[in-house]
Amino acid sequence: MRPEERVMFEIYRETSYNMKYRVVYFTELGDHDKDKEISRALAGDHVFDGFLGSEHRREAKRAIAGLLERMNDGDALSGQQIESELEAFLA
Repeated sequence: MRPEERVMFEIYRETSYNMKYRVVYFTELGDHDKDKEISRALAGDHVFDGFLGSEHRREAKRAIAGLLERMNDGDALSGQQIESELEAFLA
């Protein structure tokens, strides 16, 4: 798989008052939102990062959205658990 066929992402937790878990897909950011989104991610607490393969990108994003929902509902997932659940999608 060529590097341009992968999507770099990070799951992080906001450090503001709501402490929500979020994801940023770095390689899909446009010029108009790149600085804001990168700054937001850098200001948060790192949880997990990696690369998604392009062949199952939609399914991978749905899986990540499900993980975020669980985590924002109070499910404490470790980086190892996240990696295990996303293993089929990671490049």
